[in-house]
Amino acid sequence: MDKEKTTPETEEVAETTEEVPQEKEKKPEKKKAEKKQKADKKSAEIDKLKEEIAAEKEKYIRLYAEYENYRKRTSAEKLQIYDDATARAIKEILPMADSVTQALTQFEGKDVPEEFRKGIELIAQQLKTSFEKLKVEPFCEIGDTFDPELHNAVSMTEDENLPENSVAAVYQKGYRVGDKIIRHAMVVVANA
Repeated sequence: MDKEKTTPETEEVAETTEEVPQEKEKKPEKKKAEKKQKADKKSAEIDKLKEEIAAEKEKYIRLYAEYENYRKRTSAEKLQIYDDATARAIKEILPMADSVTQALTQFEGKDVPEEFRKGIELIAQQLKTSFEKLKVEPFCEIGDTFDPELHNAVSMTEDENLPENSVAAVYQKGYRVGDKIIRHAMVVVANA
């Protein structure tokens, strides 16, 4: 009986020894599969993080663009407000400037005391200097091309010495600040 018992035990031992190498072979495959799963998870996490970063970058770029547009718009509005305020103030002063110019033209050819002439010329020069500091430009001279956006035509005349649709006479000079017209020039149009 002892022989019989030893034989099955040896068979069992033999069977167990055969199974051990198979388990060892399965462990590396399991490890490879686990490593692949971990790598896939990491890759998926990396892809997800890259997408989140791209989305955040897109949000940042849009926000930055909106801020730049806002900054430019407010800067332009500030300049526009300055030009509008300057235009309103100058519009109130223009009648005085016209009177000074009219006084100077009235002195031509007449016997007027020199002190009066110098005083009016000094006032005219001060007005001109103030307008230059405020970037206010007068426009419209005889011979300029008539432009309905800059000039108000009071009348028309025929003059062979002037080209067609040109300014023949200026009743009132026009003024502007930058592109903003403060006052249109009042003119007579030649050969229209």
